[in-house]
Amino acid sequence: MSKLRLMSFQYSLSKKLPPKTVTRWSSKNRQSSSLSPVFLPNVEEMRRVFQRFDTNNDGKISQEEYKILLKALGKPNIESEVAMAFEVADTDGDGFIDFKEFMDVHKKGGGVKAMDIQNAFRAFDLDGNGKISAEELLEVLKRLGERCSLETCRKMVRAVDTDGDGLIDMDEFTKMMTRTMKLLA
Repeated sequence: MSKLRLMSFQYSLSKKLPPKTVTRWSSKNRQSSSLSPVFLPNVEEMRRVFQRFDTNNDGKISQEEYKILLKALGKPNIESEVAMAFEVADTDGDGFIDFKEFMDVHKKGGGVKAMDIQNAFRAFDLDGNGKISAEELLEVLKRLGERCSLETCRKMVRAVDTDGDGLIDMDEFTKMMTRTMKLLA
């Protein structure tokens, strides 16, 4: 499941269920509250996300590596988003984002917000029907350069699909994305 969790992106994709689930949050809770939950990812999880960006494994993210990932995710306005991200994150001005800078941005930003998780969900929900199918998962993973089969994607979906409909809805996606995170809000 680690491939799916990357979008945890915004960051990221997914991991095996940890021994203890930290939070239970759903869109149903969100509807009855004006507060938007914020989740703090653990360092190990963030290192895996960082490594997904750092495609040449040199310990830093270049603007080109960042562009490649955004393009694979179908993001619009790549140039402006990259410029903005590097303006905020590249605190030493060397033109790269190292892991410390990457973590600092997430700490200063207060963690992963519910909106980030919703945006990640929409990146996988290619047909916009509110559900992620194994076929959609396969297509996005291929865009990200992952090699996996449709059967592997079906297994990933089954591992997250709690209602048994063969698809991942927003609540299932949110639970999967936040299993290893601490709820801050």
